[in-house]
Amino acid sequence: MANTAQARKRARQAVKLNAHNSSQRSTLRTAIKSIRKAISTGDKAAATLVYQSSISIIDRIADKKIIHKNKAARHKSRLSAALKALA
Repeated sequence: MANTAQARKRARQAVKLNAHNSSQRSTLRTAIKSIRKAISTGDKAAATLVYQSSISIIDRIADKKIIHKNKAARHKSRLSAALKALA
């Protein structure tokens, strides 16, 4: 257990930050799943709309450094390739 007031405060802050970051990661995963689901239906127009909204979510989470920018780029690239293959 934390021995100083400073350490106790940092422990409290860490709990709050962990909860926030976990929520953001969950949002990211949901966005990726929604694109995959839209692509699996085969409707390219609908999938493109979902793709554009989800890409902004991925970029926003990468900008907050919750995931690395290269991981965000990798997700975007793979989703874009899957969308193009839908043709």
